[in-house]
Amino acid sequence: MSLFSSPAILIRRLDYGDFDLIITFLTYRHGKMTAIAKSAKRSTKRFSGVLELFSLLDIVVSRSSRKGLPVLTEASFSSPLNHIRGNITKTAFASYWSELVNDTLEEGKQQVAVFQLLDYALKALDAGEIPDEVLSILFQMRLLTLSGLCPNLNYCCTCHSDMADISQYKINVDLAKGGVVCE
Repeated sequence: MSLFSSPAILIRRLDYGDFDLIITFLTYRHGKMTAIAKSAKRSTKRFSGVLELFSLLDIVVSRSSRKGLPVLTEASFSSPLNHIRGNITKTAFASYWSELVNDTLEEGKQQVAVFQLLDYALKALDAGEIPDEVLSILFQMRLLTLSGLCPNLNYCCTCHSDMADISQYKINVDLAKGGVVCE
């Protein structure tokens, strides 16, 4: 049995039986990871109030040599992000980003840049200094870039002319070519 600790963001939480939770984290060191939190719904000492969506946590997980889910043994707040949970719009954005990350990443692959992106976006959303809609567009574009799926918006995909040199009325998007094209 091996123990490891890591900063983590809770991106998914499912009930499992009467007392347990299946938790999906985005961790700094191990990427996306799913673990079981045994007796999490019953225990008032180990996990009380900590296993909330979008929470920035410091976690300790044990992996056994047998197959099965790793077990979450400890979790403590790094940052609770209370303003997100108190606002339905912010909660919707954070939920959407968590779903995108969960659906985009493979389990067990280290994704430091995606962790840093989600960490920054959640903290910025909680602080409220950037409009939520703008922050969401920036998050989505950056996640697409990190995933290798962002369209080219810097130059024409056909003639390689810089976007600054192309008139705004002569720009089209060609999905087959992966970005903008001039006429």
